[in-house]
Amino acid sequence: MIEEGSKSSKATVEKRQLFMEMRAQNFDVIRLSTYRTACKLRFVQKRCNLHLVDVWNMIEAFRDNGLSTLDHNAEINVSRLETILSSIFYQLNKRLPTTHQINVEQSIGLLLNFMVATYDSEGHGKLTVFSVKSMLATMCGGKIVDKLRYIFSQISDSSGTMVFAKFDQFLREVLKLPTAVFEGPSFGYTEHSVRTCFPQQKKILLNTFLDVMMADPPPQCLVWLPLMHRLANVENVFHPVECSYCRSESMMGFRYRCQQCHGYQLCQNCFWRGHASGPHSNQHQMKEHSSWKSPAKKLSHAISKSLGCVPIGEPPHPVFPEAAERPQDLAHPAQLKPVSNNMNDTILMSSGAPTSTKSSTLESPSRLDEEHRLIARYAARLAAEASNSTQCPPTDLSFSFDANKQQRQLIAELENKNREILQEIQRLRLEHEQASQPTPEKAQQNPTLLAELRLLRHRKDELEKRMSALQESRRELMVQLEGLMRLLKAQTGGSPHSSPSHSASCTMPMPIRSTSAGSTPTHTPQDCLAGVGDDVLDAFSQGVPRNLRNDLLVAADSITNTMSSLVKELHSVDDGLEDEEVNMRNGRDKVSAQRHYGNRHSTPSF
Repeated sequence: MIEEGSKSSKATVEKRQLFMEMRAQNFDVIRLSTYRTACKLRFVQKRCNLHLVDVWNMIEAFRDNGLSTLDHNAEINVSRLETILSSIFYQLNKRLPTTHQINVEQSIGLLLNFMVATYDSEGHGKLTVFSVKSMLATMCGGKIVDKLRYIFSQISDSSGTMVFAKFDQFLREVLKLPTAVFEGPSFGYTEHSVRTCFPQQKKILLNTFLDVMMADPPPQCLVWLPLMHRLANVENVFHPVECSYCRSESMMGFRYRCQQCHGYQLCQNCFWRGHASGPHSNQHQMKEHSSWKSPAKKLSHAISKSLGCVPIGEPPHPVFPEAAERPQDLAHPAQLKPVSNNMNDTILMSSGAPTSTKSSTLESPSRLDEEHRLIARYAARLAAEASNSTQCPPTDLSFSFDANKQQRQLIAELENKNREILQEIQRLRLEHEQASQPTPEKAQQNPTLLAELRLLRHRKDELEKRMSALQESRRELMVQLEGLMRLLKAQTGGSPHSSPSHSASCTMPMPIRSTSAGSTPTHTPQDCLAGVGDDVLDAFSQGVPRNLRNDLLVAADSITNTMSSLVKELHSVDDGLEDEEVNMRNGRDKVSAQRHYGNRHSTPSF
């Protein structure tokens, strides 16, 4: 009796754990019920690790656990529900890296207690299949358009038209989520909920359903659903703006700008709690921003929009084919089955990622049949590979394990050898540095070699000075060429016969002469022409300049010849430096060889 009482008290504590943690977050201080509901459901989603499970993985879990073949009104007990949740979270841990593993048992317990408290308040110990699908598909991670596509597949008939009775059943189930987090008065189910979503009784297809659910604003009873997804998208968005109330220098999440008070902006915490300061009032209209754009980016976007480079109104979702797709029977891929509500999970899984262009609506039936045949062929090949892999004897598995073990051992041996080689390289490098350092003993033993090394260093310094002088002369020539180009641009700008294309093609960026060159270029033509050929001087020395185009070509040829000679000299200097380095290296090797030879043949003194 004592053990049974302890177990029941433990179960009661586990049921209340999630709600106690949610109350500790103090979400009730949020002024608006929409944000309050979205924040609470987002907390439940993250606390149960449902945000890590994509909607496509959830659909696959439904199919693997046999929920796709059951009727919507069929009931499953709590033990089978726990098995389904266990498969979902254990498969999640297989996809996650080892550093991001979750506590599977805790996630299963929290989610199971939340689902039972939400959909089995009377304590029957059973939940309907449609309740489980609706709740998990709504609270899992992924894009809202993919979730709505799956929900539409569950509430539509074989012709792809929404059934209002099934949509009403979906609203009954999904609106139990706000009620579970104590927001039932704001978003509870009523008999008029369906009419608020679709006021007119007409044929509702997939794209019409998505237009209504993803409109701005969405239906009043489901306004918290898109907001919950927007909350997930902006949790890590940074805004480098100061809040006008709390004076925080940066914002995370949403940012709200007043449409009446200039420059008045609030962070999401201040806006949700109704804080205001100065002339601003809570009655003013606020605009919600989910991203930050710099003023330059805003200006470029406005210019692009005005020029027609950016579409003004983008559709909230891609346009999908209106006709219902035929699902595939994975057990017999070669056969096509008619669409049934129980196999709508397979429809979405076989269709893959949603199309993003409107051209998919123009596909012919023959094109769709060809795609179905390709999918069936691929599924048959996968099934054949799976059967072949299951027929493999256990010796193949043991052989693969042995091969992996040998590979790991080989990798460990190679790593050890690599480590030893690196240590040997470090030791040889230290010995080489010690041997290359000049010491008084080496100077006494080889004075001639030390003198040669000094001469080599002196020669190297001279070559470096010569190279710097050549580079200095090259910079002067570049400055002179820049002056010529300026004069040519001034001449072509004043001449009515000059062509813009030719002058634009002649312009080129030139490096500015540094102050260490010893002299700065002036703006007079004579100084800019100092050091160039006689043809260029003749071109600019006359009172009335002649055809500058030919003169500039002659000047360019002269400068090109001078630059080629400089490059040759630079190459010769580089070759000389390489020869000197080789000589120095040979000298060092010679020293080390003599030292080694002297150590080996020296006689010990007694």
